[in-house]
Amino acid sequence: MSNAPVNRQTFDEVMVPNYAPAAFIPVSGQGSRLKDQDGKEYIDFACGIAVTSLGHSHPELTAVLHEQVDRLWHLSNTFTNEPALRLARRLTETTFAERVFFCNSGAEANEAALKLARRYAATQNADKTQIVSCKQAFHGRTLFTVSVGGQPKYTEGFGPLPGNLAHIPFNDIAAAEATIHWGTCAVIVEPVQGEGGVMPANKAYLQKLRELCDKHGALLIFDEVQIGVGRSGSLFSYMEYGVTPDILTSAKALGNGMPIGAMLTTSKIAASFVVGTHGSTYGGNPLVCAVADKVIELVSKPETLAGVKQRHDWLVDGLKAINAKYHIFEDIRGQGLLIGAELVPALHGKSKDFVNAAARHGLVALVAGVNVVRLAPSLIISQADLVEGLQRFETAVAELTQQVKTAQPA
Repeated sequence: MSNAPVNRQTFDEVMVPNYAPAAFIPVSGQGSRLKDQDGKEYIDFACGIAVTSLGHSHPELTAVLHEQVDRLWHLSNTFTNEPALRLARRLTETTFAERVFFCNSGAEANEAALKLARRYAATQNADKTQIVSCKQAFHGRTLFTVSVGGQPKYTEGFGPLPGNLAHIPFNDIAAAEATIHWGTCAVIVEPVQGEGGVMPANKAYLQKLRELCDKHGALLIFDEVQIGVGRSGSLFSYMEYGVTPDILTSAKALGNGMPIGAMLTTSKIAASFVVGTHGSTYGGNPLVCAVADKVIELVSKPETLAGVKQRHDWLVDGLKAINAKYHIFEDIRGQGLLIGAELVPALHGKSKDFVNAAARHGLVALVAGVNVVRLAPSLIISQADLVEGLQRFETAVAELTQQVKTAQPA
């Protein structure tokens, strides 16, 4: 029985129903192309939600993984290991950070950041515990991070929730000034809100958050789980804005599909995590760190980052050309290769319909809420694949808009 073939129906029979996966199952990938169980090929504009940013089966990453597989898979954190140390050194050499903590995911990186902020603040004032975040934010699915994230739909039914959290409107300077005070220990923000609709922060807003945190002795945390590791056009998005956080979190693209998260900070702040205060069984695993070290090496190359900005222009220009024909987007926005196309009011609620139509025509895309189509192709996708992906998307748009017109009453 255990060797019986599996298909999409198997999911409904054996998996907890917290996901609603696509009708097809991808089984292999090369570069920006995927193949499913039936041999159908797709162009990938999703990258596993901004994860496989160097594409599928990248030869240099595959080589590094194979080499490490034959050496050492795992050690407990009663030891350190060479790949973790090399990766930490590379991250500290290429960012503001002086210290790194490794874990397995973005949620865990944010959990560590929030715990560190509270512990650091406790050394100053036991009442300095407030955490400020933004409405429509997404910081993970642990109880702490999902509570800090400003989307009530993700906390419904999981109470009681952690306390002393404040949620303010994104990009609202007045709300930030009214909320951040002496009792605030940390402000956490995504430089570009991903799940919340692909909303870039205004530079003035991030500058004001930095100013307010400095004024009130709070730590500024940048959640760069989705926009970090080259997707913005810089190695990390804070570099695009010229605003430096106290703590930065990374995951997703850091391992190009290998499960890894990282929290980056300064020596002074890191000192609050003394031995025994926090940990992760698999954090700093040599397999994933070996791959992640190569990822940062490749992504941080000037030609890679310049290529992101070139591809941004190709993608946005392509979407604008489609929109000029079909008038389906109210706004096309984003940073680097994280793009959100917001549907016009007449099409609100239909972002998933566009993603499903795209899949039928061989393109993998994403949603960012019910009104926004989200695109996050590989940072090194070829121009030919990008153009063909846009052509497939236009075919899906033409089909769907015709269906909408047909369904409208005369």
